[in-house]
Amino acid sequence: MNAYFHKVQYYETDRMRVTHHSNYIRWMEEARVDLLEQIGWGYDRMEQNGISSPVTAVHCRYLAPTTFGDTVEILAGVSAFHGVSLEMSYRMRKQDGTVVCEGTSSHCFLNREGGFLRMKKEFPDLYECLSGLADTAEKKG
Repeated sequence: MNAYFHKVQYYETDRMRVTHHSNYIRWMEEARVDLLEQIGWGYDRMEQNGISSPVTAVHCRYLAPTTFGDTVEILAGVSAFHGVSLEMSYRMRKQDGTVVCEGTSSHCFLNREGGFLRMKKEFPDLYECLSGLADTAEKKG
């Protein structure tokens, strides 16, 4: 899994002084985009190639609160890749090791016209990168 760090900002908290739940989903997306950048397929490159990757599903399980100033480590990984769909998993924890949230997200890959990409044929490099990450996750699991 790839580590991404996020420092909780004041505006992300609510009147109860804890991080509002909607922010964890944003952080998952930040970690996903960071992972794509690290494998050489950041959103700038994807968009230049006419690829979009919208969210098709998201799930979060909140386990402990975070507050302003906490640094949250987000471990992001590819749990499955089927050529057209990508499944990601996330584990978030504070600096003291407390797991604060676990989640998953699912995504598809579309071309400029909104049609599904045949990733293996049209973008074999990206297909191989994501397949390799999924294979690594399956072997660790």
